[in-house]
Amino acid sequence: MLKGSWKESNLDFIDITIPDENIDKEALDTAFGSLYSDDVVIAPTTVIPVLAAATLLSLEDLIIQCAFLMMETMSAKSVCCYHMASLMYGQSEVTEACLDWLQKNVMHCQAVSLLKEISVNLMAEVIGSHRLFVMQVEMDVYTMLRKWLFLKLHSDWEGTMKELSRESDLYFKAKFSEGDLYYLETVEGQPYLPVFENLRLQHVVNDVSSVKIVEDDGIIPSAWLEPIFRQRWLQMLRVDQLNRTGMMRVGSAEFQKGAMRCGRVLDKDGQYCWRWTGYNFGVDLLVSFNSRLIFFKRNTLTQSCPGAVSLLDEREIVFELRVATFNVHGQTTFERSSGVKSFSLLKDEEAVVMTIDRHATFPLHISCHFLTYATLIKASTRS
Repeated sequence: MLKGSWKESNLDFIDITIPDENIDKEALDTAFGSLYSDDVVIAPTTVIPVLAAATLLSLEDLIIQCAFLMMETMSAKSVCCYHMASLMYGQSEVTEACLDWLQKNVMHCQAVSLLKEISVNLMAEVIGSHRLFVMQVEMDVYTMLRKWLFLKLHSDWEGTMKELSRESDLYFKAKFSEGDLYYLETVEGQPYLPVFENLRLQHVVNDVSSVKIVEDDGIIPSAWLEPIFRQRWLQMLRVDQLNRTGMMRVGSAEFQKGAMRCGRVLDKDGQYCWRWTGYNFGVDLLVSFNSRLIFFKRNTLTQSCPGAVSLLDEREIVFELRVATFNVHGQTTFERSSGVKSFSLLKDEEAVVMTIDRHATFPLHISCHFLTYATLIKASTRS
């Protein structure tokens, strides 16, 4: 608007039609004021209207200032509206920052207000990301989505996260018992298909209690699960009978799409040892943290195990380990990644997989994606 010759240049008053509801008088005052002064103060509460006005008037310096402020003030309260505004006004850097914030925070920073604001498209993108920080295991992604879905259907619901967990559990069980269709097979459930399609169900069905919960909820069709049961059975036979793990054949794209996603938060410095639950093809992987070192141990004979373990001399593991710390607003203050690595572990062998910088603070968020089996056998989709 401010570039080139204006036909209104000789007029004392100019009428401007502004179709954007985000733009108000205060935002226009700030935008026009930036033409006369570089010292423009923008509050986080007004940054979206100012960005809208700056975009309308093609004020590049003010647009950059708004984008920077949005990335600096991102939090659970602002991330979704910032994401929407970044798409409206073409701020790709802000869009990426919002996605990064949600990928790292949505699992551990669950709040009713945040879940309500996440759109279907945004949730599908976040859940489908290989950079998602899963807290605990994939089943926890499913239970988070069940709560999110309940809120989409009951936008005026108010309560605590504990109450939401109980209400969403009861609601879908009751709904399924009343009919013969799984929720995602109904007309009402169709819009949510892209979100649940990004669940890594192959890592949900590796635990019998998780399978029962998913079946009882009646959200995910049995037709989705049955090919995965077959796939996992064939995979188990392949690992057990052929004695081949074939991990060197796992490409980066396949790893990012199919790896088991796990995570944990260490609240303070100290000594920790844990395992992520679920059948893992005979590899009982113990993870420990001590003296700012993270270890993997292939437990075989030294400690009790909830399931059967492979007695092969060596088992190969492909993994990517990421650690991060966040401030009170969920903004990243420290981050480190191992990159995708592969190594073999002997029976009861332990290896250091990462050293944590002394500047990293606590709580420390650990995200681990790994595979312990061969390239996936594609299951038939025939009914």
